[in-house]
Amino acid sequence: MSCILHIETSTDVCSVAVSEDGACIYSNEDYGGPNHAVKLGSFVDEALSFADSHAIPFDAVAVACGPGSYTGLRIGVSMAKGVCYGRDLKLLAVPTLELLAVPVLLGEKVEEGALLCPMIDARRMEVYAAIYDRSLKTVREVGADIVTSDTYREYLDRGPVYFFGNGAAKCMQEINHPNARFIPDVKPLAKWMSPIAEKRMAEGRFEDVAYFVPFYLKDFVAKKPARQL
Repeated sequence: MSCILHIETSTDVCSVAVSEDGACIYSNEDYGGPNHAVKLGSFVDEALSFADSHAIPFDAVAVACGPGSYTGLRIGVSMAKGVCYGRDLKLLAVPTLELLAVPVLLGEKVEEGALLCPMIDARRMEVYAAIYDRSLKTVREVGADIVTSDTYREYLDRGPVYFFGNGAAKCMQEINHPNARFIPDVKPLAKWMSPIAEKRMAEGRFEDVAYFVPFYLKDFVAKKPARQL
């Protein structure tokens, strides 16, 4: 028996969920934009109250660990750590790109031998992306890619590749290979985190609450404001 609080803030969507034995029993989502600092606290409070009111003790907190929005990841991980400290819970890290692949594997008829390429928008024609097979085994590690018609050609030449996530739409005109498949409106949501979190929990892959940091992929660079006050 396991109960996990899930927190996802790596993109513009803010979402929180609770799973028990792998089944999602509570979920809350906000699509209003990058306002995690406003929404996340109340979402977590409501999720904790839901579990407490049903006398369901938590075993761990799972948080999407990136890559993604620097600010979003920082807010999500900080909240997850706070709950872990306050309730003496274990911390689980769920890679955002693996998370993106979960609803695709559950809801799409992915062709035999096809590869999955989840993408997160990284501004202009750059994306954070990785390539997995249908068992979520890593075929190519996470990287920051400048997308051209040749960026993923070696994989497309082998067979079908499914592209999805908020970075995929802007790549459709660049990636015009006949083996390219695009799936719209796939978002990393907390309610999809339980398969990965449960697997990591079973394997004992817990994070150090004190020292864990998100996987930003690229260093944050502060810029000077365009207008001086």
